[in-house]
Amino acid sequence: MQLINKIIIFFVKEFKISIKNLSDLFTNIVFFFLSIFIFIFSIGPDKQVLSTFGIGILWALLLLSSTLSLKKYYHDDFNNGSLIIMHMGGLSYEFIAILKIISHFIFVQLPFLITIPIASLFVNLPYSKIILLLISFFIGSLVLSCLGSIAASMNLLNKRNFTLSSLIVMVFSIPVIIFSVGLAQSQENILSLLNILFAILLIFISISPWTSAVCIRLALANS
Repeated sequence: MQLINKIIIFFVKEFKISIKNLSDLFTNIVFFFLSIFIFIFSIGPDKQVLSTFGIGILWALLLLSSTLSLKKYYHDDFNNGSLIIMHMGGLSYEFIAILKIISHFIFVQLPFLITIPIASLFVNLPYSKIILLLISFFIGSLVLSCLGSIAASMNLLNKRNFTLSSLIVMVFSIPVIIFSVGLAQSQENILSLLNILFAILLIFISISPWTSAVCIRLALANS
């Protein structure tokens, strides 16, 4: 029961922080839509071309937009001592990392998930592909949150170059984008591609809490 109370307190805190930083989320979403318009203007108004490249464009922009929030993944909690307080309260750093991944998915990734149907209309995607894009992003965004946890915790050891976390996420998210775009564009082998995405998700869910916890411990030891 105490563990449940601690989890509830954690998510209430994260919710209050997300409401306080609502302008940051709004900025990320505006960046996402402005980037779509720039791509449309650069490619041209041809509906067939937009439909062909639309899924890849949306996934690339979703990746770029979601990485904008990585700096605050652990940075604020690390600087104000919240990580140590939560650990002293009985939560392991591995469990804190898991809660942070879930929090990042809920308060950062899900708002983008809601905007995808609207963004898909601008690139002329049919309804069937929009559904597959939503499914692929739901799975892929969890992977991005796991990658974000690893990258942001590594960034605690590197306070000068915050772009390192974005580079790490972009490099390791390439397989996710390949199979996610393939799933959304595929007429066949949908189940196989889904299984591959789930396998990638399970791999990162299994390694990201432990990797993040090691980096957090090292950062606290060197601070």
